Amino acid sequence: MLPKSGSAGKPGNAHIWKAMVAPLPQTIHFHTSGRLIKVAPMNVFVTGGAGYIGSVCVEELLNAGHQVTVFDNLSEGHRAAVDPRARFIEGCLSDRALVQESLACSKAEAIIHFAANAIVSESMTNPSKYFRNNVAFGLNLLDAAVECRVRKFVFSSTCATYGMPERLPITEDLPQQPINPYGESKLMFEKMLKWYRQIHGLEFVGFRYFNAAGASARFGEHHKIESHIIPNILQVVLGQKTHVDIFGTDYPTPDGTCIRDYIHIIDLAAAHIQALVPGKQGFFNLGNGGGYSVRQVIQACEKVTGKKIATVEKPRRPGDPPRLVAAAQQARNVLGWNPSYPKLEDIVATAWKWHSTHPTGYAD
Repeated sequence: MLPKSGSAGKPGNAHIWKAMVAPLPQTIHFHTSGRLIKVAPMNVFVTGGAGYIGSVCVEELLNAGHQVTVFDNLSEGHRAAVDPRARFIEGCLSDRALVQESLACSKAEAIIHFAANAIVSESMTNPSKYFRNNVAFGLNLLDAAVECRVRKFVFSSTCATYGMPERLPITEDLPQQPINPYGESKLMFEKMLKWYRQIHGLEFVGFRYFNAAGASARFGEHHKIESHIIPNILQVVLGQKTHVDIFGTDYPTPDGTCIRDYIHIIDLAAAHIQALVPGKQGFFNLGNGGGYSVRQVIQACEKVTGKKIATVEKPRRPGDPPRLVAAAQQARNVLGWNPSYPKLEDIVATAWKWHSTHPTGYAD
């Protein structure tokens, strides 16, 4: 393993690590939603691979026959969330020399970039952190990609780039008008990708996620600051919280609570693998195209767990749109992607199975 960030970038250690890169098979075949996908096997460099979405994507990449190097500083992720079949480098994108050395040693042909800060409320109080980590340090990765002649860059973006959408469902051609520094930082990186494609020929795919949810059998959701609704609800079932807060009950929706689109992380991972196909590029929404209210999510958790969940109604949070629902037809048409978990109860069931066997999350 290369040295941690801080003792970083000493070329003398790199040749030892290079020897770990083994030959790949000629062709990978894998099934997703009933389709047979052919993807050339690659060495894939995954930033943020110790995080929630990244850990499952790494698992699925490995299952599909790719070789994976995970680069993560563990500020938000967990070492135990890294699939043991992957190579792991603990380091930070702020360390330009280590990023470039690590990428070169991995012999990466593709980068999947998950690493980012992603708490909207925090971005409103500490915008510097979001522009520094999500934009400035991400630039080190882009420059390393050019220097190492990586042929594909897959970026984890967000529906927060749209801000308050002009219409629903949200299509990729709608104006992007972020209403918080988190969304703005992701939009800035999207613009950087466009320029790097034009100037350096870097082929990229950017995915604008809606609400990631669910778990695989091995890896699930454990954030140090938990802002997502499903794990917060399940913490009530586990006795770790007394109730779940409902922020706003007077929205112009059927039951007065916000409606959001939920997408299973295994479906997100499938999209990232399909994005590795040469020639596929552009920006794509990833969602199920439906939507569930806060009350409906709580009811789904009650049905799956068999437990009544206490709630407390609170005022609206500033900046919460009443409804955010994706139009993901472009991902279906261009990438051949179809979600395997369109029903909320099925998504919740996978989350509950993981949380019930990992009630305190990961040990580290």
